[in-house]
Amino acid sequence: MLNLLQRFGKKAEGIAARHLAKNGYRILEKNYRTRAGEIDLIAMDGPTIVFVEVKARRSDSYGLPKEAVSYHKQKKITMSAQYYLKETGNPDVKARFDVVSICMAGNRSSIEVVKNAFDLA
Repeated sequence: MLNLLQRFGKKAEGIAARHLAKNGYRILEKNYRTRAGEIDLIAMDGPTIVFVEVKARRSDSYGLPKEAVSYHKQKKITMSAQYYLKETGNPDVKARFDVVSICMAGNRSSIEVVKNAFDLA
């Protein structure tokens, strides 16, 4: 059973996946886990594999959601991405790291996709 915060996160990941799909991404994986960490979404954008971190907040009182992707989180994501590429036999495929920033205030939400949000850490 998911707690309130986990349900909020799952809802945000669903919103992000639908938004990306509407914009031409093909979702390959959701919540991909390794010993190094988790990647919220893995998708294809044309020939590029995209590792997506989803960040959501109910307001911007504490800053924008995208600002919450710390260097430590980036490192975990990039390590997990390397594991995924090796596991799937695609170590040389073109890849990038995007952040989907969602602010959900009441019944309204704003979505921003930050392409190439960070590099391999």
